[in-house]
Amino acid sequence: MQTKVYSHYRRSFLTFIDLLAIVISFFGAFLLRFDFSLPGEYNSFYLVWLPVFIVIKLASFYFFGLYKVIWRFTSVWELLNIIKSVSLSTVLIIISLWFSSGFDGFPRSILLLDFMLTLLTIAATRVSVRIYFSHFYNRPLASEMSSKKKLLLIGAGKTGEKIAREIINTPASPYAIAGFIDDDPNKENALLHGYKVLGTVADLGNIIIPFDEILITAPSSSGEQIRRIVQFCKSTGKNYKIVPSLAELIDKEISLSTIRDVSYVDLLGREEVKLDRNSIEHLLNGKRILISGAGGSIGSELVKQCLLFDPVEIICVDNCEENLFTITTETEKIKTRTVIKPILGNILEKNHMEKIITENRPQIIFHAAAYKHVPIQELHPWAAVKTNIGGTLNLIELADKYRVEKFVLVSTDKAVNPVNVMGATKRLAEKLIQSINVDSKTKFLAVRFGNVIGSSGSAIPTFQNQINTGGPVTITHPEMTRYFMSIQEAAQLILQAGALGEKGRIFLLEMGKPIKIVQLARDLIRLSGLEPDRDIPIVFTGLRPGEKLYEELQSLGEKVLVTEHKKIMILNDDNHLMGWDALKSAVHDLLLISEKLDSDEIQSKLSQLLPDYKPRSFTPYSDEDRLEPFKIKAQA
Repeated sequence: MQTKVYSHYRRSFLTFIDLLAIVISFFGAFLLRFDFSLPGEYNSFYLVWLPVFIVIKLASFYFFGLYKVIWRFTSVWELLNIIKSVSLSTVLIIISLWFSSGFDGFPRSILLLDFMLTLLTIAATRVSVRIYFSHFYNRPLASEMSSKKKLLLIGAGKTGEKIAREIINTPASPYAIAGFIDDDPNKENALLHGYKVLGTVADLGNIIIPFDEILITAPSSSGEQIRRIVQFCKSTGKNYKIVPSLAELIDKEISLSTIRDVSYVDLLGREEVKLDRNSIEHLLNGKRILISGAGGSIGSELVKQCLLFDPVEIICVDNCEENLFTITTETEKIKTRTVIKPILGNILEKNHMEKIITENRPQIIFHAAAYKHVPIQELHPWAAVKTNIGGTLNLIELADKYRVEKFVLVSTDKAVNPVNVMGATKRLAEKLIQSINVDSKTKFLAVRFGNVIGSSGSAIPTFQNQINTGGPVTITHPEMTRYFMSIQEAAQLILQAGALGEKGRIFLLEMGKPIKIVQLARDLIRLSGLEPDRDIPIVFTGLRPGEKLYEELQSLGEKVLVTEHKKIMILNDDNHLMGWDALKSAVHDLLLISEKLDSDEIQSKLSQLLPDYKPRSFTPYSDEDRLEPFKIKAQA
């Protein structure tokens, strides 16, 4: 009740303000028309038509919702509504005058002057309220301002403007603005929210105004641009942070709360993934989705990205209790109508998987559960075969049996010309979905991509831990290269490929240029404020079991076809497909062999099933080899 009383009082007060503005504008129009000397014969016009002007204009203002807006947050949209409402009221007044008197004796220029004055006064009331609340209301004292961190914003574009506006409109913010930096020569010395563009990134070292911290507000900059900006930031000796890329943000809203330290993801490049949201929404909206390995790096990001498209339910299956608890807790923070159903289960237990599918009836399955660490699987190939092949076979058969609409296998570039057990098992999993797809009502497809930054046990977190403990950073070989992409980008492109989904296809994600691991290590060391080989040594340990020097994205027999999405391609490889029954029988033989825990026999059977599988032996470096010769070579 109290809220309604306040709302009524507020609306009455705002209406009264506008009424005064209307009266002043109408009277001002007469004064301007007659050079501030109003002839007596026009008094009757003024007194008769003033009530008409007031009623029509206030009615128009109510029609356009001008009193539903909070004036302190007046924006361009509200100003456009003011223009519309004043224009409509003027048209209605002209019509009223025409039908009542045909403009006899009424100065027509009054209408134009009144229109302009009303527009100015009504807009001025809103803007003045906004200026008051943004610049004067609860304004921090001088002592409080001195304690705030003065931010120098790199990027005077949309993101920089939004961050600056948030700082200005939030008196309690711990930040103040020192100014802007931008490489666009057209913005030099320009003002944004009253703060000057002080120069380019190259001028950072010459900025004379005081500032405490640098904030990089360029969410779509390339990796090279971010690397250059970081170099100039480091030269100032000041702390520097960055706003995240749009791919990282679930709600796509950049704010002060999202600011973080610069990470290696930023140095890869930050081009936003352009998704065909309509096709993904058609795939996911209102559907029941099952994600295996939902607590893992890719699986958990798939859960978060799927939530953006309002599925009815997401069934999160994982065999790790801790991971399942973590993803459940994280999704509770996201406002959504989707039901999140965590299930502790193992894809090797077919009876349990069947129970899950019959009880939940998923329409889409994203299969992300797998063993992925190459050296560990080389030492335990039976575990890789059981999970990556046996577990996948279980889900494939159940998806086919219960007529799941679409099944998306998350694969890897290590499946191309595999030299390790992990790659071989994932390649065989790809062949399984291609083979069953021939006669199945379910659409099966696979998505193949390279290394994901930040995934558990991957290079970057491993290097970061080594840097944090003082080093050394260990790399297997100075010529080692890999493809990298962010977890967010990988998950988004998996969804996009699933939406494009032609039956039985393997989709290849565009991974950019391969990156030398030694360069990655050097960048990470420098991002930590240290220098490689001086503060943190780099040591080479030799290739581990099953490792390649470089990864490939397609084999010799595969042809790449473009799709409507520039970052997704299709691999055309329908040749030499084994029939489903024969392939399933061979896979069952392989699973029986894996029960013997015999590495050689498993390798032999994998080689029979995959002619392009070439197991590779390895030789670790000796202690003497590990040190100076390779360190010198890397420096060169």
